[in-house]
Amino acid sequence: MVRLALPLRLIARVAASAALALAVFSSPGAGRELMPLDLTAPAAQPLVDRLRQGGLVLFFRHADTAGMACDSSFRVGDRAGQRNISERGREQSRRIGAALRKQGIPVARPVLAGPVFRARDTAEEAFGAAAVEVVDGLTADDFAGSRLDWVLAQHRLLVREPVPAGTNRVLVGHRTPAIMIFGETVGGRAFPEGAAIVIDPAPAPHVLGIIMPAPIAGAGFHGC
Repeated sequence: MVRLALPLRLIARVAASAALALAVFSSPGAGRELMPLDLTAPAAQPLVDRLRQGGLVLFFRHADTAGMACDSSFRVGDRAGQRNISERGREQSRRIGAALRKQGIPVARPVLAGPVFRARDTAEEAFGAAAVEVVDGLTADDFAGSRLDWVLAQHRLLVREPVPAGTNRVLVGHRTPAIMIFGETVGGRAFPEGAAIVIDPAPAPHVLGIIMPAPIAGAGFHGC
């Protein structure tokens, strides 16, 4: 069974973070779960056109992890103790990079990725290892430990910092920090693996929608 609810130990933190997020961050249809859009669907065209202009942030959730072992050690650097992307996820990651190039969506270098391997591997497969910088500020919540508040603050800085026209900042991370920042509109089935939240960082961070550059039918949520 796919588990979409957050772990109980995180509910209080999520609630507190969401309350702060509502004061600073916004998204369309507040309180309503967004619908992720296939990048090639007609409904996604306005987002594609806007992304071609640049000045936005693409916050990617790591690629497919279906069938992979759940996290066990929660230690950064311990690949064997982490849920890794599947072979299908690696192929999906490569298709993500190809889809953005095909659509003429400019991407700033370096692409920033969290240190948990499923985020880092997604970024490196999609954009090439030489184009990726691994940053602690995009660490997964379960791996952050006592630094969770700092990690969330870094997420907020990365989605708030202005992006020059003609390019887009790409972040590759995890679902729960996004929910902590933007609230329930990106929860539920709004943010599947391999999808990206499209964010306008100014004058205040605003979610424009969620796109899926390389969707996998029937996938998007792991069972851990």
